Amino acid sequence: MEKRTVNPWKWQDERSYSQAVEVKNVESTLYCSGQAAIDPDGTSSDKDMKSQLEQAIANLEEVIHTAGYECSGIVRLNIYTTSTAELWPYFPILQEWIAQHKIQQAVTMLEVKGLFETLKVELEATVVK
Repeated sequence: MEKRTVNPWKWQDERSYSQAVEVKNVESTLYCSGQAAIDPDGTSSDKDMKSQLEQAIANLEEVIHTAGYECSGIVRLNIYTTSTAELWPYFPILQEWIAQHKIQQAVTMLEVKGLFETLKVELEATVVK
């Protein structure tokens, strides 16, 4: 697999994403459903944003690893939240995770009116190898 990021500017570097990611010679692609703070028994979290973000990241990692992929192969990450203002103070948690796995991804973050039950944040990824 060959991966190339496209960044006409520098400002996105502080925000831990790329404007575009080109991938060539891909062996396979994994399209992950949105992962949120849902326990293994299917119970939705009613905890705070920080806890929900940490669990959503852990759940996304679990799906990726169970499928036989690596987090470093994430090329697209969509973030859905019920409150960007509530999420923003915890954005460094996501940035640290991105840096830890050396992820180079295009990102879209959307504030939505609501998510399933009591959920506050959901992460949706496209992963290649």
